[in-house]
Amino acid sequence: MYCINACNLPYSDVNKIDQGPRTSTCGWTTECRGEGWISKTDRCSRPGTTSLLRTLPWRHCLVSKPPQTSAYTGMSKEYCMYDSGYAGDGCITEPLKFPNLVTGFNVNAAHASRTALYTRYSPADWQANNQQLYMGSDCTRNTSELVRAEALRLVRETDDRASRGQTDSGKKLGERLNDINYWKQEIMLELDLNVHESHKLLETRQALERMIKEMDGPLHIAQENLYARESRQGVDLVHDAAEQALLCEIETLRNWQQKLCQQLDGINTQLARMRASRHELERDLMRKEESYTIDTSAAQLNNNSRDIAFHSGIEKVDPTVSIPETWAGFTQALIKRSKGERTSQVHCLIDNLLTQAANEAWAAWNNSNNALSLRVAELLDAKNKILCHLSKMQQEIYDMEKHMDLIRKAIEDKAPALKVAQTRLEKRTHRSDIELCRDDAHFRIVQEVQEINETLEQLQRKLTEVEASHQQLLKTKGCLEHDLKIKSNSLFVDREKCLGLRKSFPITTFVTQRQTC
Repeated sequence: MYCINACNLPYSDVNKIDQGPRTSTCGWTTECRGEGWISKTDRCSRPGTTSLLRTLPWRHCLVSKPPQTSAYTGMSKEYCMYDSGYAGDGCITEPLKFPNLVTGFNVNAAHASRTALYTRYSPADWQANNQQLYMGSDCTRNTSELVRAEALRLVRETDDRASRGQTDSGKKLGERLNDINYWKQEIMLELDLNVHESHKLLETRQALERMIKEMDGPLHIAQENLYARESRQGVDLVHDAAEQALLCEIETLRNWQQKLCQQLDGINTQLARMRASRHELERDLMRKEESYTIDTSAAQLNNNSRDIAFHSGIEKVDPTVSIPETWAGFTQALIKRSKGERTSQVHCLIDNLLTQAANEAWAAWNNSNNALSLRVAELLDAKNKILCHLSKMQQEIYDMEKHMDLIRKAIEDKAPALKVAQTRLEKRTHRSDIELCRDDAHFRIVQEVQEINETLEQLQRKLTEVEASHQQLLKTKGCLEHDLKIKSNSLFVDREKCLGLRKSFPITTFVTQRQTC
């Protein structure tokens, strides 16, 4: 073996040098520590090799003296080392010996940690597995306790639910019996009234004929008012409250005329209709008595009753043909039909009907008068507001024209400043060579030109906007003047033509009938 200077070799070549105990007569001794050769001195004799020869357990380190010149060859020893016949002056080497794998190593802690067999699990894994088993056991027990508690709760809940359901069913049957009994009383009462009023039909004819004729007066006035209001112009041809009131009045009078005519024509058949309604009430009363008996028997049943039995699938059979709303509505419709049949006969039908007709006709008359008066007040208010707006519009047009002149003057005033800035820029373009510098003055002048241009654009846009607003003001002024003429015409129609005809109620019979009742 040869003694090689490790400081002159690269790091990869140093690691490739054979390992083993070596003794050199050159004055350097190396010993084996762990897996590599480590010098007793941790620093090479040549400068700049300290980082290469660090004493790490996995790095080989060979130390040699500086090269010496051999007298035999005239060359340094490091060159002679590559000669296979060269032994060196006084350098004796021993053959390479491999250490015993059992007793030959001075095993340290780092080496033992690297050469030990790796286990599959760590103590932390073992502890985590135990904790997982404990937690799983606790979770299973808790789940079992919850299931038992839920089962016990379910048993109690089903018992309470069954008892509560039977109690609620009994209460519902009791409520149903009350409803049946209520409608039975209503039917019986209506039957008595129907029978009592069925003999008073012949007394109505004369009063009905007179009422029908006297309704023509207010009906004619309301129609004339509608015809007069058709002469309104423009936007005032509106379906306002006054027109609605007049239409409602006409409809009310016509409805009452038609209703009275129907009553007059139906007098001869009224007895037959009342008899038919009474027959339907009697049949419904029989059905309700039967239903009342059945529900009473069902409400008296309990768990100890003898006549209870299983009826499998009975809850799936639905023989019902109505619901509580339709059931009550059917009886209510029968009672309403009977009341309708006896309206003109029972309990002084003539007086009640005439009183109702007089009240509704009078109310419709007053409602139309109030609506027309309110409309006249609205027209007066609108007319005054239009005059006020016209005055304000004149002032606004004057102010707008002044602002237009002001904006035009501002645009003209910006022209000299823009000329100055552009002239400055133009003059500075005549500088020569390197003097054409984009300095702060250049930036500021350019910015000034941009600002003036933006200002001019803003002023121009504002001027356009102001001119458009001025045109809109003129247009609005014309609309206001036109609307003022329309309002004046509508005011004349409602105040003179309509209210002039409605100063007094044309039928004295209505007033007499209302005072009598």
